[in-house]
Amino acid sequence: MFVGEYEYKVDNKGRLPLPPRFRKELEDGLVLTLGPDNCIAAYPKADWIKMTANQAPPNLLSSDKERKINRFFFSNANEVSIDNQGRIALPSSLRERCGISDNAIVNGLNTSFEIWNPAQLEKERLTADEARQLMEILEERK
Repeated sequence: MFVGEYEYKVDNKGRLPLPPRFRKELEDGLVLTLGPDNCIAAYPKADWIKMTANQAPPNLLSSDKERKINRFFFSNANEVSIDNQGRIALPSSLRERCGISDNAIVNGLNTSFEIWNPAQLEKERLTADEARQLMEILEERK
């Protein structure tokens, strides 16, 4: 389980340490891709394979939306592994698109996690009122 929020420095080679508690679940590697909220989405490799197994490969008969979804997730996906010091190399294309340079926040999301530019994550945070409204919606669905 990936929980918590951690801020780390990104070194001059684009390497980012991962929280020690995350590393055990990522021994088989992970997949980084562009997240829909202008962050880097990170998935354990086995979970990525399961998640994408049902995604139909694009073909001439695919809808525009199917092709765009495939293009968005797969063309931006990068398999990475953790080095001996517990770091991953963030691909420069993802760092640039998400505005990640000197610092990054690793944000746990239960079965995956995100890597954010700190200023961008701050813009995405819910206010207390917004969180209450969302909780009410979730309660109504029960």
